[in-house]
Amino acid sequence: MENYISISFLNDFIFCPRSIYFHNLYKSFDTSMYHESIQTKGRMAHKNIEEKKYSTKKNILQGISIYSSQYSLCGKIDLFDTDKALLTERKKKIHKIYDGFVFQIYAQYYCLVEMGYVVKQLCIYSLDDNKKYMIPLPKENKEMDVKFKELIEKIKKYDLENDFYPNVSKCRSCIYKNLCDCSLASC
Repeated sequence: MENYISISFLNDFIFCPRSIYFHNLYKSFDTSMYHESIQTKGRMAHKNIEEKKYSTKKNILQGISIYSSQYSLCGKIDLFDTDKALLTERKKKIHKIYDGFVFQIYAQYYCLVEMGYVVKQLCIYSLDDNKKYMIPLPKENKEMDVKFKELIEKIKKYDLENDFYPNVSKCRSCIYKNLCDCSLASC
């Protein structure tokens, strides 16, 4: 059986490949033990989606499980409006559209398409300031699509024993910095 990559790991892997190891190691623990307030607020922002309370309209799919055997991906979507063919990924507060955000919605797009849905629009939505960021479909941004596919391959091939070079700004804000043997705190 092939291992599937959680869609949420795409952004995490870009942040730090080692964070996925710690995430998996501690996933059975209560997140209040290691999440910072920003992660807790992000989870609370998704609560309506997880509980399927965002909308009662039949054309709004919310929090459904998705997968792609082609890319070995699995996860959940936030919102998909089947009438508009609009896929929306919600974030608590967007300061900048990072590649990881785009790759997450690309992953959701590819999963939905493989599952038989028609997706014509991609949107990343910032809850705190009510801003929508329309994202070009992968076929409309070949450079990002290639980077997305390269990221999938990097994740599949990643070995925790590989050389690791801490990034000062990332290590400072990492929720796993006290656990990591290669963070700036321990290197």
